[in-house]
Amino acid sequence: MPEKIGKKLKEARLKLGLKQIDVAKKADVSINYYARIERDEENPTLETIKRILKVLKVKSSNILPF
Repeated sequence: MPEKIGKKLKEARLKLGLKQIDVAKKADVSINYYARIERDEENPTLETIKRILKVLKVKSSNILPF
């Protein structure tokens, strides 16, 4: 089974030294929603994922399993 998206997002965030609230604010989502995404409890829209990836400065191919 491929690695979960949330885990990869968390790794990318930590590499940048950002807190969840930093990413949430910049990606225009609530902190609670972003935290649930990292825990793989939410299925964000592609648009939301794009905004998060832009904040984290990572390519979608590094995060998404397809």
